[in-house]
Amino acid sequence: MSEDVKSPSVARATTNVARIGVLRLTDSAPAIVAHEFGFFADEGLDAKLSVEPSWANVADKLAHGALDAAVILPPLALAMALGLRGPTEPLIVPYCVSLGGNTITLRKDVATGLSRNAAGVVARLREIGAEATLGVVHDFSTHSLLLRYWLAAAGAIAERDYRLVVVPPARTVEALETARIVGFCAGAPWGEVARRAGAGSTVAHSDDVWQSAPEKCLAVRESFAAEAPDRMAGMLRALYRAAQFCDAPENSTYVAALLSRRRYVGVDSHAILSSLSGGPTGSNTSRFLKHAATFPWRSHALWFLAQMRRWGLISPDADLKAAARLYRPDLYAAALAPVGAPIPASDAKIEGEHREDWLLPASPAPIAMRADAFCDGALFDPASVA
Repeated sequence: MSEDVKSPSVARATTNVARIGVLRLTDSAPAIVAHEFGFFADEGLDAKLSVEPSWANVADKLAHGALDAAVILPPLALAMALGLRGPTEPLIVPYCVSLGGNTITLRKDVATGLSRNAAGVVARLREIGAEATLGVVHDFSTHSLLLRYWLAAAGAIAERDYRLVVVPPARTVEALETARIVGFCAGAPWGEVARRAGAGSTVAHSDDVWQSAPEKCLAVRESFAAEAPDRMAGMLRALYRAAQFCDAPENSTYVAALLSRRRYVGVDSHAILSSLSGGPTGSNTSRFLKHAATFPWRSHALWFLAQMRRWGLISPDADLKAAARLYRPDLYAAALAPVGAPIPASDAKIEGEHREDWLLPASPAPIAMRADAFCDGALFDPASVA
């Protein structure tokens, strides 16, 4: 097992209970590991994990105070903050959980003869015509935005060339098998589960759309964070410590076995293993620590918001810069710099400009980064957002 960060002593919060929501997904791993290994407890937190059936449940429970924090879709957290998903709830995003891990999976008969090429998928969807329905896990999801982006790069627009419907991640394989949809975009392990069931074939991964694409984040109720800042900082340290464990290849078999338990993801551990760093394929890996995976980049928030505006999911007059302040790299730095986590020199960067590995300026040492190119070669400069 890999070495992990040793937590500093911290002042205990006035109340130490933290109710944290997760879904049945590979990228719930840091929260589950932090709970099972006692990393939350080491920080004085009595963490209560709540495994939810859908993103709608997570949003409702955050909005109404039944959860204090959740591993969540960044666009959903942004939509909640904008009042587009139920009651407006002040949230913050002080930590990001994962990069990558999504698959675009088509029903096996639909995928026959296709390679990982958006143009071929678009041509097949046009052949299918009015029945070309694709599933995404939520309207306000990374999956919806990445799928729209990839297909738009090949000339296909949602609701003109194909339909989108919402299917909770754990129901995607069933929806494929019953022909409710011809394909889906969802997080691991559900693309691999579909492949193993003989129901689907993967035609693209997150990296085929946007290399090093951000995936899940931690959203925290602002009131929970304000009541006892040390409590929230402890939560971030526990998750960071768990991310170190989850990213170590030698721990992947154990992590997969843990997640496979019925109370968590509840599928064969080998399907989960395929999306971990020590898995057999390495083609669709969820990354929890490396390449600044945990840092809440404001440029990521602005890209999500710009895409939401592009597709009419938010008002064209929405103040994107104000909404992006939901991301709190200052709180990340305050919690994690004391335990040696490298802190980037800036809270935003031009997205898509690196086609090869590169070094990110950070303190106390630069961070090794992977390529972050978009499939269409575009650049996203957060300074250009109005």
